[in-house]
Amino acid sequence: MKLTPVSDNIIIKAVSSEKTSAAGIIIPETVDKERAERGEVIAIGPGRELDNGQVSKMHVKVGQNVLFKKYSPDEVKVDGEEYLIIRADDVMAIVE
Repeated sequence: MKLTPVSDNIIIKAVSSEKTSAAGIIIPETVDKERAERGEVIAIGPGRELDNGQVSKMHVKVGQNVLFKKYSPDEVKVDGEEYLIIRADDVMAIVE
């Protein structure tokens, strides 16, 4: 199944944020049970339609890594893969 976002929605694959302790022990993100705030853009919608009928420009591109608001994404599971769907306004920065 293929996901195609509409309006100004963005589909993101969360990036694992494993941390390493001072002793070299890898601490996976599941330890703190919090949702990721960083992910890779998988697909973008065409943009939000403005009041004047024009479509707003999307500022992110497929393949970019982005930082987004912690509690904004909706979680979906498709073909065993978990994705996050956010609005373009919830993207805070592009990670380069």
